[in-house]
Amino acid sequence: MLDHLITQHALLTILGMGLVTYLTRISGYLLLRNKNYPRLTRVLEILPGCVMISLIAPIFVTGKLSDLIAVILTILTAMRFSFLVTLIVGVGSAGILRHLLPLLLH
Repeated sequence: MLDHLITQHALLTILGMGLVTYLTRISGYLLLRNKNYPRLTRVLEILPGCVMISLIAPIFVTGKLSDLIAVILTILTAMRFSFLVTLIVGVGSAGILRHLLPLLLH
């Protein structure tokens, strides 16, 4: 039934990638579920900040004014608010500034 929609090779590739992703996510839990590592716990607690930096760092090299202003707003928000609020402000300000700034400058 799926022969005309997706090839067998593509289906196996997608299933394999899903399995690897799932195993990657669950392996940390399985390996560390009965262990107590205070240092590792501290690292995992700051991980969302590391993820945020990896998302916004490439914006520094674009050179676009709208992106740089959005990064500054995101950093200022991160100093005061939670990760979710910071994420909303970062994505929202980038979208709004990318749309409005070219209109205001021309």
